Amino acid sequence: MNKVRIIQLIVEQLTHDLAVQFKAAITAHEASTDSENIPDNKYETLALEASYVAQGQANRAQDIKRALEAYKQLTLQQFDDGSSIRLTALVSLAGDSSTSRTVFIGPLEGGMKVTDHLTEIVVITPASPLGRSLIGKTVGEMVNIGSGSGGKKFEIVDVC
Repeated sequence: MNKVRIIQLIVEQLTHDLAVQFKAAITAHEASTDSENIPDNKYETLALEASYVAQGQANRAQDIKRALEAYKQLTLQQFDDGSSIRLTALVSLAGDSSTSRTVFIGPLEGGMKVTDHLTEIVVITPASPLGRSLIGKTVGEMVNIGSGSGGKKFEIVDVC
């Protein structure tokens, strides 16, 4: 897989998410300042609630903007079968019953999913439980995904 293409897909998704979040923040801000929402008594809190929503959406937009800049400036590292997994690694995992997963270790926005040539790639961060399990490992080693009886073992089959 081409990591440059994966970064491009992540940037495209973040750009879209930022536009949606920005529009939502503007809409909530307009609702909080609309003359129809001026409270008549202390129990009418629609404007206050809308201002809280607007602030939360503006904060999320700032988080997405930071992530977008981080991915635009990200320097991709090269890996081979003997390399230890670290930031910017694209890791293929194989479990029993022919289950597989592909993850990209990025600086921010863990949980984001992008698809490249019918392969779903999940962005994880080094701070996530799976990220912590993968950092420092190499091809051939095993990692657990999940905990307790619901956890599954996966083998690291490729790192690029």
